[in-house]
Amino acid sequence: MSRQMVRPGGRSARVQASVHAAVRELASEVGRDALTVPMIAQRAGVTPSTIYRRWGDLQELLSDVAVERLRPETAPGDHGALPADLTAWAEQFLDEMSSAAGRAYIRDALLGDPDGSNAGQCSAYAAEQIDVVLTRATERGEKTPDVETVIDGVVAPLMYRILFRPDGLDAAYARRLVTAVLGPTGR
Repeated sequence: MSRQMVRPGGRSARVQASVHAAVRELASEVGRDALTVPMIAQRAGVTPSTIYRRWGDLQELLSDVAVERLRPETAPGDHGALPADLTAWAEQFLDEMSSAAGRAYIRDALLGDPDGSNAGQCSAYAAEQIDVVLTRATERGEKTPDVETVIDGVVAPLMYRILFRPDGLDAAYARRLVTAVLGPTGR
């Protein structure tokens, strides 16, 4: 076998991983607003031109990092019934997205997103997670709403409140949204 075989990920994936890590480390050390492309490049061990070529500018890089940070790390928990599963997921979503870091990631994801692809990716993450919850419930024989109904009734109002009206936003609000979508008897 030749040494020029393509490795999974390869250089491009390594560059992305090192640049993303540099952004996260530097943001925690000096603050997000102090970040510069040369600073990130030096930490990542790449040239600034590598970053500009791949991401275009700092905002697009921050946006790319944010989308990756918003990707759920685990599947939604299985609590045995749809109301419990969806409530736990909604409470966790609210907790993560409404944190200072979560709101900053949402803003960054959208700011460096001229064509809306990052917003679409973030929406797809939520839809995938909800689909897991609903599929489990269907397999248990429970009646379920469709994914879009849950997006409209739970995710959309949560995101609106997180971004524009965060005061008084708590787990009880998330539970009320789930109850409204499922009905008082859990659908």
